[in-house]
Amino acid sequence: MTDRILILAAGLCGIAGVAFSAAAAHGGAVNAGTAASFLLMHAPALLAVGLWNSSRTLRIGALVLLAGVIVFAGDLLTRDYAGTRLFPFAAPTGGILMMAGWAGIGLSGIIRRKG
Repeated sequence: MTDRILILAAGLCGIAGVAFSAAAAHGGAVNAGTAASFLLMHAPALLAVGLWNSSRTLRIGALVLLAGVIVFAGDLLTRDYAGTRLFPFAAPTGGILMMAGWAGIGLSGIIRRKG
């Protein structure tokens, strides 16, 4: 089930990344371009994990990465379109979650799979 969620999330990140890239280019939203970049750069990683018969550590890392992207991009977009923050320290929290997710993905390369 996690694999299907990650594939769906990859597609949604890709769609949102393209849409917010266009919005930033045409509407002048300062943070939308940064949010779009983060969505687009993480979509292939989520897709790869979703398509690969991955270890539990890799899947958990990808889910933490996804949570970070959602919080980080969500905060930037909320600033542009609602004029407020998602919650205090949302962007740094999202950034830390993304780093933790990438650490989990990297850690999965050295953790031995059972079976």
